[in-house]
Amino acid sequence: MSGTDDLLVEPDRLAAELDRADRPTLLDVRWRLVGPPGRDDYAAGHLPGAVFVDLDTELCGRPGAAGRHPLPDPAALQAALRTAGVRAGHPVVVYDGGDGMAAARAWWTLRWAGHRAVRVLHGGFPAWVAAGLPVSTEPPTPAPGDVTVAPGALPVLDAAEAARLAAADAGVLLDVRAAPRYRGETEPIDPVAGHVPGAVNLPAPEYVTDGRFPAAEALRARFAAAGVAEGTPVGAYCGSGVTAAQAVLALHLAGRPDAALYVGSWSNWVADPDRPVATGGETPAR
Repeated sequence: MSGTDDLLVEPDRLAAELDRADRPTLLDVRWRLVGPPGRDDYAAGHLPGAVFVDLDTELCGRPGAAGRHPLPDPAALQAALRTAGVRAGHPVVVYDGGDGMAAARAWWTLRWAGHRAVRVLHGGFPAWVAAGLPVSTEPPTPAPGDVTVAPGALPVLDAAEAARLAAADAGVLLDVRAAPRYRGETEPIDPVAGHVPGAVNLPAPEYVTDGRFPAAEALRARFAAAGVAEGTPVGAYCGSGVTAAQAVLALHLAGRPDAALYVGSWSNWVADPDRPVATGGETPAR
């Protein structure tokens, strides 16, 4: 079972850790799908000592047929993390604007890259501010890090593997987008509406609220209701692999560190017109 302590950190505990000589490295990954860039938020105020890392350009690859947020080039990711001061084996804490999605994708990316010592600030920047903790507008100058990116430390699905997982009796593929997008009633971003045939819809608000997760028991019960029984292979996808990374984090909290991420997600699935698309609200019996 995965423990909460090595996945999430509350603001007060993080504040105490930042008072130590060997404080964790802080990465500010605030991001929006649309609207002002997260760097503007960072400039207006951030955790003292935090370095801004851009989700789109530094933690992900270039958008294209592989999806809107594909896996990063390992060498480019390593360079970005070293510039941000990430050191081999040294603790990292990532945070975002509060919904927890960008932070979860950053958490997932670092763990996929072989850096296990990374946690998410529970509740993000708003939780830090609400706790009355200090905020800075001064950008730090971190010493260069020495982290080595070793891809593959977390399981990844490609389109074919996602299709097999969604097939009856093979496992459970969770589609964590809003129900109208899953049903194919609307699609505000990608060119085709619908879902991977056989995928089960479990919208993100059903297992996380304002970037905060319930207790492990509640998470296990919610995932079990979606067909994720103990030992059942499970993966998750969304529009482009950001919200789904948060689902993988929730599955880790529920004791499923084997949960796989379909990184390309729907934006990759529909890039190939020969891939089947399902619509409607029915999910298969498990």
